[in-house]
Amino acid sequence: MKSLWQKFGWIVATIGGSTLFALGFALFLQPNDLNPGGISGLAMAAVELLHFGSVGSLTILINLPLFLLGGLKIGRRFFAGSLLGMLLSSVLIDVFALIPMPPTEPLIGALYGGVTCGLGLGVVFVCGSSTGGSDILARLLKLRYRGVPIGQITMGFDAFVVILTGLVFQDVTKALYTGVTVFLSGKVIDAVVYRFDYSKVALIISREHDAIAQAIGTQLDRGATLLHAEGSYTHSQTKVVLTAVKKQQITELKELVMAIDPAAFVIVQEAHQVLGDGFSRYSQNSL
Repeated sequence: MKSLWQKFGWIVATIGGSTLFALGFALFLQPNDLNPGGISGLAMAAVELLHFGSVGSLTILINLPLFLLGGLKIGRRFFAGSLLGMLLSSVLIDVFALIPMPPTEPLIGALYGGVTCGLGLGVVFVCGSSTGGSDILARLLKLRYRGVPIGQITMGFDAFVVILTGLVFQDVTKALYTGVTVFLSGKVIDAVVYRFDYSKVALIISREHDAIAQAIGTQLDRGATLLHAEGSYTHSQTKVVLTAVKKQQITELKELVMAIDPAAFVIVQEAHQVLGDGFSRYSQNSL
């Protein structure tokens, strides 16, 4: 039986992330004529051109055809979560815009707005939803290009919005500040989405390879693989221990190895998205 959080936690996360995104947009970006890209950025440019409507209402209108595509391609859960995220963020953008905000420097608005919006979007992405628009297209492209981080895909869409912002507001400075927001938002999205998915891979060269491999299994509860190797100078046959551990286990691993063989040669590397027993499992909808 699934716990209550497993069943409904994604709804709470979608609401929280959408609220955070709307807050960053309305309080830091919109007052400075900046945006985080995507459909909300297009809506902001449209309001400036048409002198009609609000960012929230136009965001909803632009999103309607994209939701039909997203619902068919990714499934009902994503459709429902994204619909909730889009409606909530669009309405809250207009609501939060009513809050009187003291004037800020455009750079301050770009920095704080980029971080806040990126954090909100990252939370929404993690729970399998989106705020609609370019987020839907990004998720669809992510299914096609599995090796590209979701933040980089989003930044590709938003580059167009940066150019459009400069043209509509006829201000190169605002376009440059928008570029800062888009870049920062994309980096924060990746940091949130992949925050728990970084592990360490270690290559251990030692005469005590068997003892080290056994200790990794018993003390760290991690698997190890023995790779056949040959020394380039002596041409003697040896084995190299290959293991993947959680980031917080790397200190314990090094202490374990040095306790067995102080002369061991250890190479530690960052590992992203380690799949398998004890780590994450692969899913077609994974980011």
